[in-house]
Amino acid sequence: MKIEILGTGCSKCAQLEAVVKEAVAKSGKFVQIEKVDDIMKIMEYQVISTPGLVIDGKVVSTGKVLSVDEVLALMEA
Repeated sequence: MKIEILGTGCSKCAQLEAVVKEAVAKSGKFVQIEKVDDIMKIMEYQVISTPGLVIDGKVVSTGKVLSVDEVLALMEA
């Protein structure tokens, strides 16, 4: 599984990154986490509001900081 956090360095982006890392630790799964701050790559996902969360190439959330439980649920979907 690969999780990408889309954001240009805002505080919410950093918060989401921390939440994702905590969720991955709780899940016990092997997950590749990548922080994407290149605006051109973010635009390729058609994300306008950051932070964005992408799981295995699919945009699952934009514009908000999710909770650990929400990220865990998205990882299971």
